[in-house]
Amino acid sequence: MSLTSNIKNSVSNPKVWIVIGVTVAGVLILTAETRRRRLKGSRTIKEDYGAFIERFELIPFPQSPPPAAKQLLSGLTFAMDDVFDVKEYVTGFGSPDWKRTHEEAGKTAVVVTTLLKNGATCVGKTVIDELSFGITGENSHYGTPTNPAMPSNIPGGSSSGSAVAVAAELVDFAIGIDTIGGVRIPASFCGVLGFRPSHGLVSTIGVLPNSQSLDTVGIFARDPSILHHVGHVLLQLNPVEPRRTRRIIVADDLFQLSKVPQQKTVYIVSKVTEKLSGYQAPKHMNIGQYILSNVPSLKYFHDQTSNLQNGTYTVKALSSAMLLLQRYEFKTNHEEWVNTVKPKLGSNVSDSIHAVIKANHENIKAYYKVRTEMRAALRNLLKDDGILVVPTVADTSLKLNSKKTLLTEFLDRTSPLLSITTMSGCCQVAVPFGKHEDSLIGVSFIANHGSDKFLLDTVLDMYQSLQGQVSAVTSLPPSLDLNGNMEASELLKEKGNAAYKGKQFNKAITYYTEAIKLDESNATFYCNRAAAYLELGCFQQAEEDCTKAISLDKKNVKAYLRRGTARESVLYYKDALQDFKHALVLEPQNKAAKMAEKRLQKLVS
Repeated sequence: MSLTSNIKNSVSNPKVWIVIGVTVAGVLILTAETRRRRLKGSRTIKEDYGAFIERFELIPFPQSPPPAAKQLLSGLTFAMDDVFDVKEYVTGFGSPDWKRTHEEAGKTAVVVTTLLKNGATCVGKTVIDELSFGITGENSHYGTPTNPAMPSNIPGGSSSGSAVAVAAELVDFAIGIDTIGGVRIPASFCGVLGFRPSHGLVSTIGVLPNSQSLDTVGIFARDPSILHHVGHVLLQLNPVEPRRTRRIIVADDLFQLSKVPQQKTVYIVSKVTEKLSGYQAPKHMNIGQYILSNVPSLKYFHDQTSNLQNGTYTVKALSSAMLLLQRYEFKTNHEEWVNTVKPKLGSNVSDSIHAVIKANHENIKAYYKVRTEMRAALRNLLKDDGILVVPTVADTSLKLNSKKTLLTEFLDRTSPLLSITTMSGCCQVAVPFGKHEDSLIGVSFIANHGSDKFLLDTVLDMYQSLQGQVSAVTSLPPSLDLNGNMEASELLKEKGNAAYKGKQFNKAITYYTEAIKLDESNATFYCNRAAAYLELGCFQQAEEDCTKAISLDKKNVKAYLRRGTARESVLYYKDALQDFKHALVLEPQNKAAKMAEKRLQKLVS
């Protein structure tokens, strides 16, 4: 019998069909189960965005009885980098080999204990770059936390998990380590606030060191008031301090090194400071030139081919000094362990760490001399009332698994911006500033070393107004982007006009309302909104808007015309007649006013 006939006979047999059916059903069930498990797994990852290495709970210290004040951080949850000691837990440093070769901590880090004493609850340790040596936030052993704002892009590091935990609303705040940008970079990429306090003011006892001369315990938060509270707790600040006038200084040259749009930034900061009391109008400076004149030891770090009088090369030299100091101290701290254990390092950090361990350092004293001179230079510039405005990083976040050449270029471009605060020891807050070219961007505010309360108070004071302006400007389409000194409120008005012409009257009202929020003294905004209200038959609202417009501008003909129309529509003929007569006084040849006057004279008589 042929193969074909065998198949035909088998297919015609009902028993064969039962076997096939059972088999297919089994395959379908198995596939469905596998798929269900995969979905379940992906949901598990999505729940915490891969932010945590280890989950546990450290409950806060009990609240002291009255008359003791309520714990400032009561009810708040936090996470921390895998660099903070917790009693009876092994601090892993983002490396399985480090965890394997170290004992449980005998004590909890001072900073963690301080947070627990003030009522906060810790929920776990978060992912970092291995040995806290990296700026991408990627970790080949524990996985890379997913950036909630841009899932296909890096979260930034080294404190990637902490930034992601805050951005994903898994915790109220988090603490990380900022050596050369470990808090500021991920804060910018994940769209949250990131605070690097003045160097040396927050205890690092019980924290694994990267580079002691640069390491600072930093804070992530979404809410500026929470950042303010946590900062006050960790820095043990006096809650009351005399209010000082604030000098805003924009580092123009640093914006030239960044994709953060300077014009937009200056506009937003200027509008906010205009409305708040106690702020001087922003001033501009070339910070590179200032550093060149005030940090003479940078001459040891200039590229031989660079123009020594160029401010850009000066901040690049400062960046070189920063990286050399970090690498020198990292080698001093960890060379013996790396050479003894020979850890299995991820490809993204392996080459860098081995290069650091093998490197030889000359003129080490110059590293520390630059640091001392930078501290003095920024103190003289900012004093106790200055705020320096800089872009947080140079570029928007890179795609996951980017080539090493791109990572190197990113570090080279961003390090000069980070080095200002890192090498001076000043305090800095990275603030979300909306999007540019569909990527999140951040702008930073820097204050003098020790002026942490002044800086935190400033950010708390400005934040709501800043975000309002950022939202208004960011929502504009590219065709209506800022042009010269044209105001965001004017641009919103133009969007309203476009919607009105397209007969989208509700949308037009929304745009005019947003414009009014930004500038309540502009009669045209009220007058234009009144026109949209008239189209929708909302005569009372239209009359109110026109009355407001007239109170702001007594010669606004359109406001009289539109109020007359609104009043006529609700049968207030005498009042309407007076409005049209007033319009004719201002504009005698206005045809619409003339026709309305005649019509209303008849109705009144």
